[in-house]
Amino acid sequence: MKIRRVGVDLAKNVFQVHGVDQHEQPVWQRSVKRAQWLGEIQKHVPQTAEIGMEACAGAHHWARALESRGYRVKLIAPQFVKPYVKSNKTDRNDAEAICEAMSRPSMRFVAIKSVEQQDIHYVHRVRSELVSQRTGKANQIRGLVGEYGLVAPVRLGQLRMAVPLWLEDAENGLTPRFRRVLAGLWRDLTALDERVGELDQELKELAEEHPAARRLQQLRGVGPVIATALVAALGDGSGFRKGRDFAVSLGLTPRQHSSGGKAHLMGISKRGDSYLRQLLVHGARAAVRTAKLHDDALSCWIQNLNARKHTNVVVVALANKTARMAWAMIHNDVDYEPQLAASAATS
Repeated sequence: MKIRRVGVDLAKNVFQVHGVDQHEQPVWQRSVKRAQWLGEIQKHVPQTAEIGMEACAGAHHWARALESRGYRVKLIAPQFVKPYVKSNKTDRNDAEAICEAMSRPSMRFVAIKSVEQQDIHYVHRVRSELVSQRTGKANQIRGLVGEYGLVAPVRLGQLRMAVPLWLEDAENGLTPRFRRVLAGLWRDLTALDERVGELDQELKELAEEHPAARRLQQLRGVGPVIATALVAALGDGSGFRKGRDFAVSLGLTPRQHSSGGKAHLMGISKRGDSYLRQLLVHGARAAVRTAKLHDDALSCWIQNLNARKHTNVVVVALANKTARMAWAMIHNDVDYEPQLAASAATS
């Protein structure tokens, strides 16, 4: 038998493989233990074959391991595999569905991340979770002190200053027991601040060391956090054919509902990486707010658009443009060119 294509359903301990030959007939179907599966692949699968997996936990690691052994590997988003699952969901059917999905000419694949990309990516993920926990802790403090007649300030910085004052004020109606509880919450909030600060410093150092991240910070509204997030998402940019594809993957392009020859464009799709989309929108909002202080081509473009459209529309348009320019800078290994920034499209 000569295997042409293999679909692999990854799991914690047992992997299911499904191989087909040049006639699309299944010739290799079996379960393989985690410790043995690479050896089984090398034993039964020629290097001319393609190997496909869902882009799930561990997929990028195994993809790199297979590529280092000379195989061509394709990762597929799980939502694109699901339509090919026949009957009940089993490991065997999943592996067959992956093998079938990767054969489609129009299938879109996930770019394989390098170890460096994953390192940066997970620094961002941990930081994002800590920021969420910090916000929750601050809201918990606000809610609890409100039951004692104290009005907490909205901004986190002001809340940090208010809590020690509440603890020291003996006449504000807080009981000794609640003061102990509030002191514990204050320590929790301080610890989260310290952890977020450590990761912010980590990202700042990464942005200074990485050449692509340094170039990306030339863009308006892009600092160390956004620059490193873009590097983690793009790698060398080869995972996307053009800048618009990258913007689409972030959900920064309009949804379309067309029928009968009539095209209807709606709000942005909000598909894909919501974290990076959020960062780009926040950065774009800062750039829009300060555009009136500059007279470069991009600032003029922002101000002209702002005169005709709602500010939120302008912010999203700039976030879209920033994503496209970031792809162009990384893919072509070039610096930011202000004279091209205000062009109608960046491919």
